[in-house]
Amino acid sequence: MLDADLKVQLKNYLSNLKTPIELCLSLGEDASSSELNQLANEIAELSELVSVNLNGTAKRQPTMEVRSSAGDKVMAFAGIPMGHEFTSLVLALLHCGGHPLKLEADVIEQVANLEGEFTFETYVSLSCQNCPDVVQAINMMAAINPKIRHTMIDGALFESEVSALNIKAVPAVYLNGQPLLSGRITIKDLLHKLDSKAASREAAQLSEKESFDMLILGGGPAGASAAIYAARKGLRTGIVADRFGGQVADTVGIENFISVPYTEGPKLVNQLEQHVTEYAVDVMSGQKVKQVKAGDGFTITTESGATLKATSVVVATGASWRKMNVPGEAEYSGKGVAYCPHCDGPLFKGKRVAVIGGGNSGIEAAIDLSNIVEHVTVLEFSDQLKADEVLVRKARHTANIDIILSAQTQEVLGDGQQVTGLKYLDRRDQQQHEITLAGVFVQIGLVPNSGFLQDTVELSKYGEVVVDEKGRTSLPGLFACGDVTTVPYKQIVIAMGEGAKASLSAFDYLMRLQPKNDALESKSEKAA
Repeated sequence: MLDADLKVQLKNYLSNLKTPIELCLSLGEDASSSELNQLANEIAELSELVSVNLNGTAKRQPTMEVRSSAGDKVMAFAGIPMGHEFTSLVLALLHCGGHPLKLEADVIEQVANLEGEFTFETYVSLSCQNCPDVVQAINMMAAINPKIRHTMIDGALFESEVSALNIKAVPAVYLNGQPLLSGRITIKDLLHKLDSKAASREAAQLSEKESFDMLILGGGPAGASAAIYAARKGLRTGIVADRFGGQVADTVGIENFISVPYTEGPKLVNQLEQHVTEYAVDVMSGQKVKQVKAGDGFTITTESGATLKATSVVVATGASWRKMNVPGEAEYSGKGVAYCPHCDGPLFKGKRVAVIGGGNSGIEAAIDLSNIVEHVTVLEFSDQLKADEVLVRKARHTANIDIILSAQTQEVLGDGQQVTGLKYLDRRDQQQHEITLAGVFVQIGLVPNSGFLQDTVELSKYGEVVVDEKGRTSLPGLFACGDVTTVPYKQIVIAMGEGAKASLSAFDYLMRLQPKNDALESKSEKAA
């Protein structure tokens, strides 16, 4: 199961165990059970503090429960936690064995004080890069509060269960047998759902913070870069972000990040976060910006009700998946309409699906899905595909991919529970057609996250923040960078450069404020 290099790395991690842990297995006679048994024993061989118990009684087979020696921490994996979930397994081992959690003290206290019994079940795909964040968040809660139990369930291995529950998107989280949420979520978001007063308490705490010299809105590559440059200048710097990493966290393979031949989105996000936290940057995640007001400096209001003050602002809120905005899309979102083929593709094994969009992301999605599903139909609005020729060639030579050009999607069809097909218009002859499908994957680009700036700064007709060559917007003191702006070519490496430029421009703005701020002047001297 584990190659030599991975065993060396895992042995090094397991050296951090403080107390014994037990891997309690519930196995059947199938091949997956044999594989899980092998994995557990290979792990146990790497540390004297890890033992294997074959007398598990979990309701699903195969299941591995990671248990602390006192039995107060239990994190279960129904299936074989490899792929993206291997990191979740490693962290479960460490946290059950007494390794400290990387969480703020107030978050740990909130989790510890939750009242009631909480049995979580999270359905995942091992190819989903978003699922581990949710699995790890709930596992950490289980490591803190003994009344919390959690099981990760591989949806591809327990297909009948997924089908019975009509799960069409992962991660899908159930609490005490009832659906709780679908999609990526942070531990703070979970606390807001479980503790009705958590959001208001956090908003009150944020509102008490001192004014920032520079506040960055957004935690993607542009925002991280801006924060690092600001902190290095000695400025009081903060980041407000819905989630750290932004769209990069949803990216699987990255092959054009200069000097790094290949990396993956979650790994790059982790490296960005580590770099940012090396400096005195106040990272406030789980917060969506609602409004920015200019006056004596800036006042930023979040959707949770928090109010933050700043002398300068850098907007780096990035972009989100563009919707088709046709009947049925919203109704069947998460019920057959999906935006991440890597996450949700395995749930459509052996079924017929469509991909909307013929750009690079659409054709890449079709090629990936063709290895899982029965058939893929690509619908492209234009009369030609926009993807790179190498991708187009591969798609056209894949037997179970059909490509329809000049196709305008008009409606997603369903039976009230799930997608059953879609309607499209052939723009050449104006004839309407229907396709029978189980899933629709939307890959038609991104839309800038700039709605909160609608009446604040100049926006392009596409909703992008209009910036000049220095990242300045139409409002003095407010700068912008990355995918939310008019800067062409939405690429990670460009966003990072633009983030640095916007931050340096904002620093220059702060230095030139009249009357001069003595504190900023002293910081400038130190930076020099």
